[in-house]
Amino acid sequence: MKFYVLASLIVFVLVIFHNVRKSGNQRALEERSFWEKERMANEVRRKSLDGLDYIQIPLDTLPMHLMEEDPKVAEYLRIINELSLQPIVNLTGFSNTDLKLEYGTANITVLSEYDQNYTLLAGTLQQWADLLYNKGYAAETRQILEFAVSTRTDVSRTYDILSDIYVTSGESYKIDDLIKVAETLNSLNKKVILRHLHQISDRS
Repeated sequence: MKFYVLASLIVFVLVIFHNVRKSGNQRALEERSFWEKERMANEVRRKSLDGLDYIQIPLDTLPMHLMEEDPKVAEYLRIINELSLQPIVNLTGFSNTDLKLEYGTANITVLSEYDQNYTLLAGTLQQWADLLYNKGYAAETRQILEFAVSTRTDVSRTYDILSDIYVTSGESYKIDDLIKVAETLNSLNKKVILRHLHQISDRS
């Protein structure tokens, strides 16, 4: 009996050792691959940014004068107005290495600024929409969130509220449009957003 226990223990240890070694080799391979990709990225020369998908804020179609006396709304409007004068690009899901490979190392700083502008825009739009929605302004909230979705935001609450508005207004079929947009997202939130949208679509 002791022999079988010892043999089983030895086999167990060998399996653990093999798995640890395999895992270590995989990590080493991934690390070498990363640094090789980074080396290649650092050698890419500056490329034109004209082909980027720049986002234009449609100030004329957003509820820019609704509740503008409210301090929070006033702050959101200030940010939106300032961002409307800045280059904005949604680069969600792209690493710095990816961006350097595509557009050159010399562009990484400006691209980071463009992406930071987008992050601020997406967050501000959601905060603004939340406030108006809680005050009962569903139509105006819809205007804000439909613009947010057109920029391919990955803020899950944007899709949650907009889908609720569609259901309430008898336009559940529009959830299919949200699903199509969500399917194109390059974000970790993609699965969560799609799962929620499909659940609402199935119930509707």
